[in-house]
Order: sequence, then structure tokens, then C-alpha cells
Amino acid sequence: MSLSLAPQLEVRRQRVNSGAEADLNHALDLLQQVKEGSQGALLRLYRPEPTVAFGQRDARLPGFAAAQDAARRNGFVPAVRRAGGRAAAYHQGTLIVDHIQPESDAIAGAKARFGLFGDMFAQALRSLGLDAGVGEIPGEYCPGEFSVYGRSGTFSTKLIGTAQRVVSGAWLFSSVIVVENSAPIRRVLVDSYAELGLAWDPATAGAAEDLVPGITVDDVEAAVLAAYSGHTELLQPEPLP
Repeated sequence: MSLSLAPQLEVRRQRVNSGAEADLNHALDLLQQVKEGSQGALLRLYRPEPTVAFGQRDARLPGFAAAQDAARRNGFVPAVRRAGGRAAAYHQGTLIVDHIQPESDAIAGAKARFGLFGDMFAQALRSLGLDAGVGEIPGEYCPGEFSVYGRSGTFSTKLIGTAQRVVSGAWLFSSVIVVENSAPIRRVLVDSYAELGLAWDPATAGAAEDLVPGITVDDVEAAVLAAYSGHTELLQPEPLP
């Protein structure tokens, strides 16, 4: 099944971070612009500052304030995202891909979109030598049916978490790809989840370079754009510095 992507996508690389909350909210601002027609379909690519993005359900737990403090102690900024799911952590060793597109009936393809993008991102990782697949790993953090994971023998680690926000006339699909330096992410998740009282397996938190040493965020960004280029025209993708 082919991806139902816009025929053209503007590639927009965000070079400067505005802060954890501001960067999360900027995606929603872009979604509103696309919905209104003042902005066409686009890909926003950026490397975030160290952030623990808590879900709405996390914010209602008794241990939420302590979990925020745990994030800060580990050098991560706590933020609450409007999409669902549980806490996820990321930093500048990760790549965030926000795909925002107008759609007359954005709700109709919402679930199928998870599978389609999961397959495309797994393909991008496989092009870099990773044994990647789509599906929930038992005990993973921020569990999801369409997580993208990497395998090495019998060991699997979560590499990409995805979330989606749908409004009348447009949708936002956001993917967080953990590429480098997984240790700080694992530490902050251990501490934050303990305060939230949520059980999970820390072994499921890893990065692409844990499985194929030497992989960089630049490598993954290039592979993602190559996967996209098989489905749509990318408008003025800037060369990497």
C-alpha cells in the first residue's frame, strides 16, 4: 500500500531550539497554519534540547511533580504534550520529524497512518544496516502498537516512538528517533517512571548506535529523507552543513 502523502513537501530544518514547551507547541502552531491554508504540507526536522515529554495521563498521577523534579535533576526539561501516551525522553542525539499535511477527512486514515509511517521509518533504518521492525516491545517505555524497534539476536530496543494529532482539515504525525547517546535517556526514564509508579523494562530504552556503532543523527536524517523521496517530491531540502 502506497503512503497517502502530499505530492510535495517543504523540508524545514529547525536550527535553533526555542525551549522544550515552545518546540512542542510550534508543531501545533504549524498544524493550525496548514489547516487554515496559510502553510502547505511540510516536514519539520530538528534536534531537541534534553526533554521529558510527559503525557496527559502522567500529569494526573500523584507522583507527577516528583517525576518532573527527577527530570530536572537529570538535566532534562519536563514538558507536557497534548498527544496521548506516556513519558518519553529525548535530547540532541535524537531526531524529531514532524509531518504536517492538509486532509479533507483527516480522521479517516488516522490508524492506518501509524502503520504506514512505521513501515517507512523502519525501512529508513534498515537502509543503514539496522534490523528494524514495527510493533510494541514487552515492557517498553511509552508503549505503542506501532513503535519502531531494532533487533540484535534475541534483544530488541525501542528506537522510534510516534504520536499523532488530528484536527478538522489537517493532521500532524510526529516521530522521535533515538540515534545517539542512550544512557542519559535511560537514566532519566528510570527515575521519572519510578516517581510515576509505572513499571517498564529499562533494557528497552536504547539508540540506533547501540546496535550499529557509528550511526549518526545526520545519517538517519539522510535515510529518512531518502525514504520520503520515494513517495513525494521534497521541496528545496537544504544540504546538511
